Amino acid sequence: MIFIGENIHIISKQVKSALENKNENFVKKMIKIQQNFDAIDLNVGLAKGKLDNIFEWLLTMCSGQKISFDSSNIDAIENALKIIPNPHECYINSTNADDEKLERLTDMACEFGCNLIALSMSKETGVPKDADGRMELVFKIYEKCMEKGIDSEKLFFDPLVLPLRADQSQGVEVLNTIKMIKESFEPKVNTVIGLSNISNGVANEYRAMINRVFAVLCVGAGLDCMIADAKDEELQRIVKMIECNNPQTETDKLYINLSNMVQYFGRVQDIEFDKNDRQQCNIMSSVKVLLNEEVFSGGLYV
Repeated sequence: MIFIGENIHIISKQVKSALENKNENFVKKMIKIQQNFDAIDLNVGLAKGKLDNIFEWLLTMCSGQKISFDSSNIDAIENALKIIPNPHECYINSTNADDEKLERLTDMACEFGCNLIALSMSKETGVPKDADGRMELVFKIYEKCMEKGIDSEKLFFDPLVLPLRADQSQGVEVLNTIKMIKESFEPKVNTVIGLSNISNGVANEYRAMINRVFAVLCVGAGLDCMIADAKDEELQRIVKMIECNNPQTETDKLYINLSNMVQYFGRVQDIEFDKNDRQQCNIMSSVKVLLNEEVFSGGLYV
């Protein structure tokens, strides 16, 4: 699993203030938190006004890091790729299926040899409600990338995780889309999600559990990369434990069984767990909610 840190994100009021005021100490702390991740996502929004040339300032503190350049300002991304010494290891975050944007960002991906994150959406369709609709856009983007000669290993398709509170059915559609992407291309392409989106709007005390359980299910679907909270060390441990098939506890065994359930098209009702163990019960409640088999009432703990 490739981990990209999400912790420098302009939606956070604290981060936005730090960027606008060039608070170097704050930003350095955020970078340090993410130093063990494979890359850092720098989500700077429009990168205009007070944030003009913000990538250039941030890069002075990201020496040696692989960067995911996350902005709607394509010029800002291009300027940053021109000055970073390792553009071939970095990510453009992101294109979608809109012709003009797709044309320009695929050209940039070719020029700099970097990875390209591609969202399964367009202005015309928005985010399609089902996996088939998402796949139509994935195929369009893929064809353009092949025309440009972009290596499949450089492509990261994002099926777009929508908040559980907005539409409970969408977790299943994301899992289905990941599986379809992994099965549809040869040579294979990569998949990526913004993990924390799944728990947006959920009470803070439940967010980590929902994020971790959804990550487990996505691993089973074949996920290659996640943009996630670098402060959640337990999330990283769980994912790596599954990948190494090295459970340390009965709860770890449950996580592995759930990942295998998705991989091999199993059923939730066939998963065995300790009904006297509160943590395992909470995990299973999360699974049922995420798979739209149980109505989410705002809390999970039993």
